[in-house]
Amino acid sequence: MSLKEELKLKKGFEIIAHEALLNIYYTANLLKKRADVLFRASGLTDVQYNVMALLTYQAGEEGGLSQTQLGDMMLVNRANITSLVDRMEKSGLVVRTAHSEDRRFNIIKLTTKGAKLFARVEPHYFEQIRQVMSGATESEQKKLMAILEKVRANLRG
Repeated sequence: MSLKEELKLKKGFEIIAHEALLNIYYTANLLKKRADVLFRASGLTDVQYNVMALLTYQAGEEGGLSQTQLGDMMLVNRANITSLVDRMEKSGLVVRTAHSEDRRFNIIKLTTKGAKLFARVEPHYFEQIRQVMSGATESEQKKLMAILEKVRANLRG
């Protein structure tokens, strides 16, 4: 269904690029809502899940990541990382440990509780991904990624 039909617009778009960008925004909004439902059932947010995934798959030599590294990898404002880690630490999902060589910053690591929760949620998340993307072939998905990479490059100037 076209965006015009979904939004029940009376007129179409004058510029196709505008319609394309609104399609991205509208789709991202729907994805966010779907993710919120999935993660809320486990007491998480999509951002907390993202932290857990990064700590699981991107951990460095210290067995975790610094807050700076998390901020660089996250899809949220780096200024929010401290409060995010604070909330996750309070929930027992992560722990801060002093860096072995530089005590000025901490390494964030998943706790056993966090790792177990992540392991329980991840299969459901992957199933949602497969279901959402099932209408597009692998080739179409690669084309979509290439187009979005071009859009991001243009946004960066």
